[in-house]
Amino acid sequence: MSAGWQVAGELETVPALQRPELLAAPVHAALARLPEPDVARCAVAPIDPGLADTAALCEHYGIGLQACANCVVVTGRRAGEQRWAACLVLATTRADVNGVVRRRLDVRKASFASQHDVVAATSMEYGGITPLGLPEDWPVLLDPAVVAAGELVIGSGIRDSKVLIPGDVLARLPGAEVLDGLGRPLY
Repeated sequence: MSAGWQVAGELETVPALQRPELLAAPVHAALARLPEPDVARCAVAPIDPGLADTAALCEHYGIGLQACANCVVVTGRRAGEQRWAACLVLATTRADVNGVVRRRLDVRKASFASQHDVVAATSMEYGGITPLGLPEDWPVLLDPAVVAAGELVIGSGIRDSKVLIPGDVLARLPGAEVLDGLGRPLY
């Protein structure tokens, strides 16, 4: 267990920039650009890549589902222009893609981007997608519950690790927007 991170469960965390091999290159670069007070509040932890999916991660490492946030990439077209957004919601919710996200992107139909397109556009591994280090022109849509969270476990850009980060740091990422109603209860 790691000292200092209440949500870490059995994860062994270290300051995020101390283990660049545990971060996708764009994620490392994004963390390195954060102001010192924010990056000092971020950690990374190695995991079994077979346990990168949220439910398996939580069960194996003793992490509460409410302490994890999932990032999904959504896309849609308007007047021939493809529009993208990353949505970060608590793992206890799902992103309201066809309501809140569709309206924010101003598209007729929004859908989850294909695995191939997401990997190509982000230089991250599928299953490790994170709001850190995304293309600069993508909005990062955050549910208010994510921003309010003191500590969260999110993707690192690879399946071999997770980033631990406070919600208020996520709210200060370039392109971050807090959208009421983004996260909808699973049931």
